Amino acid sequence: MQNTSNDAEVQNEDDLALQTYFKPGITPEDVSAVFPLKRAQPVLQAFTALFHGGFNSVLLRLLVLRELAADVETPSLSRADINAKLGYLEADALETVLSRLRSTGLLIWDASQSVYRIAPTARNVLAAIESLLQVEENNDQAEMSYMLTQVAGAQAVGGVSVEQLHHLLGRLIELTEEFSDAIASGSEFQLRTAQQKWHTACDWVEKGSQIIHAITNDSRADAATHRAAQAIGRAQSALLNMQGMFSRALNQIERQRVHLGQSGLSTTDIKTWLLQKDDLAALADDALAKPVTPMFITPSEMIDVAESELLSHRVSALAGALPAGENAPSIANDDSDALHELDHWLALLTEADASEKPISLQDILLPSNFSIASYRASMLPLLGDANESALQGATGILARLPLVFNSKDKMHKVHDEHVAAMSIASLSAPDAAVTAPAAQTTRKVKPPAPAEPSEQSAPSVETRETP
Repeated sequence: MQNTSNDAEVQNEDDLALQTYFKPGITPEDVSAVFPLKRAQPVLQAFTALFHGGFNSVLLRLLVLRELAADVETPSLSRADINAKLGYLEADALETVLSRLRSTGLLIWDASQSVYRIAPTARNVLAAIESLLQVEENNDQAEMSYMLTQVAGAQAVGGVSVEQLHHLLGRLIELTEEFSDAIASGSEFQLRTAQQKWHTACDWVEKGSQIIHAITNDSRADAATHRAAQAIGRAQSALLNMQGMFSRALNQIERQRVHLGQSGLSTTDIKTWLLQKDDLAALADDALAKPVTPMFITPSEMIDVAESELLSHRVSALAGALPAGENAPSIANDDSDALHELDHWLALLTEADASEKPISLQDILLPSNFSIASYRASMLPLLGDANESALQGATGILARLPLVFNSKDKMHKVHDEHVAAMSIASLSAPDAAVTAPAAQTTRKVKPPAPAEPSEQSAPSVETRETP
C-alpha cells in the first residue's frame, strides 16, 4: 500500500524548496515554462537517479541497466540470472546499484515471482541515451543528426513539437554564424575546417528538407509549428548560399599565397608541416651554438647616443659634404631560366586543343620535377581571370587563353618519378564549360604531392609576379 499522506508532505516540501529560488511575490505557478517540467517529473527523476553523483557511479549504473535491458528474450530476470550476467562486478557494488535502481523505480521488483522487470520509463531513458551515443560514434561534425532524427521521428508519428523545431533552428543559426566568423577571419586553416563542417551540414540539410516540407504542408500543424518550419527553411537557404562566400575567400587566399623561392613550397605547406609536429621546441635543438646574451642600456646611454648621432648629422649638413657615391645595384637579367620555362609552358598551352576533349591536368603539368609542377599548378587559377587578363606580360597572356580550368576536391595517384599524386582536374574549352552542370563549382587546385617526403632539390625555375 502507498502512504498518500507522506507523498503529499514530500510534495509540499519540494514546492516550498522551489519557491526559495524565485523572487518574493512570484510563485512557480506564475511561470508558464515551469509547468511542462513539473509534468515531466517522473522522467526527470529517472535521469536524476542515473546521473546523480560521480562519473564512475553513473557509468556503473548505466552499465548495469543496459546489460539488463539488452536481454529481450524474457521480460523478467531472477537474481541468479543477474548474477550470472554481471559476474564481473563485485557483489557489494552490484547490490548497491540494484538497490538504487529499484528504489527510484527504474527496476520493478515482483515479490510474488521473485524477479526483476525493466520499467517502461527506464527503456525510454535508455533509448534517448543510445541515440546520443550513436551520434557520438558517427562523428557528426555539424551536430545536427540527433535533433533532425528527433524531428523526423516526431513527424512520422504526428507529434512534432515547436520546441524540437526551435532546437533545430537554433543549431542552424549557430552554424551560419560560425561559418561567417571563419570567413571573416581570413585564416586558410579555419576556412578549410569550416568548409568540411559545412559539407556535413549540407548533407543533413538535404535530408531534412523533405521533413520540413511535410511539416509546412501538414494541415494538422498549428500556426506556431508552421512559422518554426518556415524559419528553418530560410535558415537552410542561408546556409546553402555560403558556398560562394567560401569560394571567394579561398580564391583570395590563393592569390595572396607566398611561394618560397624555387622550392615549389608555399607558406601553407610549411604551416601544415609544423602543425604535424608534436614538439616544436625540439626543432631548435642544436640550432644555436651559443645562448642569446641580453644587452641592457640605461636612459643616460640612450641620450648620449642620440645626441652624438644628432650632432654628427648637423655637422655634416653645415659642411655641405656630398654623400659618397655608390655603385648601382645589379638588376637580375629578365632573360632568366624562369622566363624561359614560363614561355615554354605558354607555348604548350597555346597549342593545346581542348575543343573536342578536355585535357587532363597530368598532361599539362607533367613530365617535370616537383617544383616546376607546383609552379605550373599555382599559375592555373589565373586562366580566365578578368583582372589579370587586362595586364601585360606572360601572366596576362595566360589569363587570356581560351581555356577553362575545372578541378575537383579529390586527388589521384600518378605514375611519375617526382610527383606521387595530384588533383583530379582538366582544361576545357569555354563552350564545354558553359554546358557543364550548374552544380559543379570550380575549385582551386591542390599542390601536387611529392613522391617522397625527402627534401626537394632546387630546380632552375623561379616564380614571378606581375606588377
